[in-house]
Amino acid sequence: MKLPDQEEKITPDTFLRGLWEENPVFVMLLGMCPVLAVTNSAINALAMGLATTFVLLCSSSLVSLFRKLIPKQVRIATYIVIIATFVTIVDYSIQAISLDLYNALGAFIQLIVVNCMILGRAEAYASKQRLGATIVNGLGMGVGFTIALLCLGSVREILGAGSLFGFPLFAENFQPWVVMILPPGGFFVLGGWLLLFNGYRQYRERKLMEQQGASARGS
Repeated sequence: MKLPDQEEKITPDTFLRGLWEENPVFVMLLGMCPVLAVTNSAINALAMGLATTFVLLCSSSLVSLFRKLIPKQVRIATYIVIIATFVTIVDYSIQAISLDLYNALGAFIQLIVVNCMILGRAEAYASKQRLGATIVNGLGMGVGFTIALLCLGSVREILGAGSLFGFPLFAENFQPWVVMILPPGGFFVLGGWLLLFNGYRQYRERKLMEQQGASARGS
């Protein structure tokens, strides 16, 4: 097993870890504010996921490049300044691309600065790893975060508005569950996904243990 201060070699697990084993939302429960607040539609969820992934990749890359030059005494403050710089870029970019989307995401774009997933990756991973591994790992974490937001946003929009990415899915007589696009809907859907995700993880772990037990008995 890789020790915390050892440099990691790039393997498929470097990327896949963020999708499953260390998924920021379904396993580590990080970044809950945007997860619950902006996932009332799939397009909002996708936009927030992509914006967070961009900030995560760029800030982690810069931290990795300058990890040996940043004094330990001011490393957290330095990381926040780096993250805030890329959040500002994302903020103005979204505002220029779509004002409606910018208004829908609201202050949660600026709150990416204090997203514990991004700061945590900078401190726990990027500050100890080379650029290549940092980019691959950051991309995996960002994709995992985006997928999690899409899972919530899609379910909430389908049940709460009868559409997906703004396209109607049902007939006119469909009665949407309005609660799903309201704040309580975020907690309901998140709880459902956590139950499903963790149930499947436990099932896989149990099957793996059974296979290992059968192999041990056979040998």
